[in-house]
Parts: sequence; C-alpha cells; structure tokens
Amino acid sequence: MIEIEHLSRRFGATVAVDDVSFEVKPGEIVGFLGPNGAGKTTTMRVTAGLIYPHAGTVRVNGLDVLEDPVSVRRQMGYLPEDTPLYDDMPVIDFLRFIGSIRGIRRADLSRKVSEMVEVCSLGNMAYKDIGELSRGYRQRVGLAQALIHDPPVLILDEPTSGLDPTQIVEIRRLVRDIGRQKAILFSTHILDEAQKTSDRIVVISGGRIVAEGSADTLARQVHGRDIYQVEFSGDLPALKDKLAHLLEVATEKEAEGGWAHISFASKTNDDVSADIFDAAVAVGGRLRRLEKQAATLEEVFLELTRGGEEEAQA
Repeated sequence: MIEIEHLSRRFGATVAVDDVSFEVKPGEIVGFLGPNGAGKTTTMRVTAGLIYPHAGTVRVNGLDVLEDPVSVRRQMGYLPEDTPLYDDMPVIDFLRFIGSIRGIRRADLSRKVSEMVEVCSLGNMAYKDIGELSRGYRQRVGLAQALIHDPPVLILDEPTSGLDPTQIVEIRRLVRDIGRQKAILFSTHILDEAQKTSDRIVVISGGRIVAEGSADTLARQVHGRDIYQVEFSGDLPALKDKLAHLLEVATEKEAEGGWAHISFASKTNDDVSADIFDAAVAVGGRLRRLEKQAATLEEVFLELTRGGEEEAQA
C-alpha cells in the first residue's frame, strides 16, 4: 500500500506540494485528480523515489522512501506521463531488457515477457520496433514495463494522456483488471476518467488536498444535500407532511393536467427515493417522475479547485 503523511515539496520559493496526506490500499485504484500545475506529478515523483520531500513521510508497503529508496523501487511499477522507451528496439527485446535489469531470473524471463505481451494485448506488435507503434500501443508497452516484475504498487501518471477514445477505453479496462490485485495511484485532469476508473478520488489544487472520496461523496461535500425532482398528482399537503422529517421543499410549481412539480432537498445522506414513493402511495397519489439529482463531478471539480494557485511544477 501507499501511505503519504504531511508531504511537502518546494522548488525554490514555489511550494508545489503543501502538507499532503492520503493512502492507497491493496486492491484499490485511487484517482489523483487536479488541474494542470496542481502538484500531482510532484507528489507521484516523490512517492516513486525520484525526488526527495522537504517534509513529511512516504511509505510503500511499510518501506520509507527516504530511508530505503532502492527497496521501495523494487516494490513499485512506475509509468511517467511521457514514457521513456527505446524507439529502435522491438517490443519483445525491450521487455526482456527491462526484465533483466529488474532482476528477473534468466529461467523466468521468457515466461514473464510472454505474460506481459498477453496481459497488455501486445501480441500483434511484439516484434515491431517501438518507434513504429501508435501512442496507444506505446502506453501498453509502458504499462508492461511497469508490471513485468509483478510489483504490488503501481503509479501511473496521466496514463490516458493523448489517446483517442477507443484507446482510452482499452487502457481503462486494463488498469481496472490490474487493480484487482494491486494498489494503484493514477493521476488525471480528466473528470470522466477519474470517475470511471477509480474506486476513490483524491482532489488536489494549489498543492493541497481539497477533497477525498467517491464521486457521490464529493458531490455531497460540496453541495451538502441531494435534490429530488418529483411530479405528483394528489393531496400535495399530505405528501409534504408525510415527508417533512426527511425532506424540505426547495421549489414548487404547478404543471399541466393537475400535476405538481416539486424539488425536495434531502435532510439526510441516505437515499430516500423509496420513502417518497411509499409516501405518495400512502396518501393515495400518483407519481410520474421521481429523480434523484446529485451535483455532477464537473460541478464538484470546479467548486473544489476554484481559487487554487497554479504551481509552476505539476
């Protein structure tokens, strides 16, 4: 797992990461979401042992990045945003090279390379030079080199950056499959990507963590309450009275045909859709619309990152 506690990192007078704390558990995919310049890459580079923190602690599977950086790197696979690959090497030779410097025994190397070719769907490209590959296949090769030594922790910096929609879906599926057995931290500034790929989202802005949780949890943190759009025909005062302990009326207006359109604001964090339905039945009324509306992730992101200072180092 990854444990980050009170991490800070400066570049001259610029504070790129400021008192950041969060963790990634085994079998969990955490999306590290923030605008460009928020501090995502700096945090990931410190976690990968590529640069040192100025304050705080980073541990990977219990190993301190400062005290034992070599052992930390053995526990980790790292895919930077701009994957360093040897364009003049065939894919299979590159993976053999990476496997050998990762310490995989000669007797096991061919098996591991074949396994990575299969896992990352590189079969048709295995004997092509890397320089001939599309951006999507280059990302697959980057993932393969990060996985070849079977690390328990993966750090992926913008793994879908620059890919077309089909390639994004394929990489997302691959990350989800891998994430069943590993702790994965991946960064993105794409809202949809964070929502569809991750189990949990950590939002960073101006070098500070501003929120953490699922998309629904983040929406509740920002907007506080869910809104229920209801179209009801019947005894409206009785319905409102029956739901008064759970909901309050935000807006109310008449619709055609004797229907009323009511926006209810929830007083609880629980989903009360069933309670609204039961109350409508209990007062002898009819429902033709019952829709729970939470804030979109885009709304949450804009609200959380508003006013965050843009850092020179992302």
